[in-house]
Amino acid sequence: MERPEIRPVRYSQTTITELMIPAYANFGGKIHGGFILSLMDKIAYACAAKHSGGYCVTVSVDRVDFRAPVEVGELVSLLGSVNYVGNSSMVVGIRVEAENVKLGTTRHTNTSYFTMVAKDEQAQPTRVPRLCLESRDQVRRYLEAIKRIELRNRFQTELDDEKSQLNIETELHLLEGHRCEIAAGVFP
Repeated sequence: MERPEIRPVRYSQTTITELMIPAYANFGGKIHGGFILSLMDKIAYACAAKHSGGYCVTVSVDRVDFRAPVEVGELVSLLGSVNYVGNSSMVVGIRVEAENVKLGTTRHTNTSYFTMVAKDEQAQPTRVPRLCLESRDQVRRYLEAIKRIELRNRFQTELDDEKSQLNIETELHLLEGHRCEIAAGVFP
């Protein structure tokens, strides 16, 4: 089956809603962050697979900030869509909301961006359709994805430079005021 040259964002839009049950909770009675991450990975895959028309893998996750805890008994909805496409990569934006059905309230608990790559039958990256942007919000999201990619690349370059130039002995002063201590014998 041949893939189309271009697909609109709406083609990839997906919503998953799941009731949070006690089995998903941690010892504090809140839903495990890892369980929420698993749901986010599922919706990222669904959106990317719909857009690409094939198998996709997760290659990176840009920040996951847990803004609010999710409680047992709440309905969690994940709303996702492809916000950006490269050659074989796609950035999927995900918004997580928790709904307390008793109170009739909904809270935004997470937002994250998953980078997915489409793979062919030989597990090699394969070209994905271009993305048709049909609203100002979609244009904004695409531009924001470009900016996040640029910032991530700059950060990685700077971090690599810092790591390659790091001299532990001359940087020990940075540990002052931090909650650590160097055990005897680490430095002769």
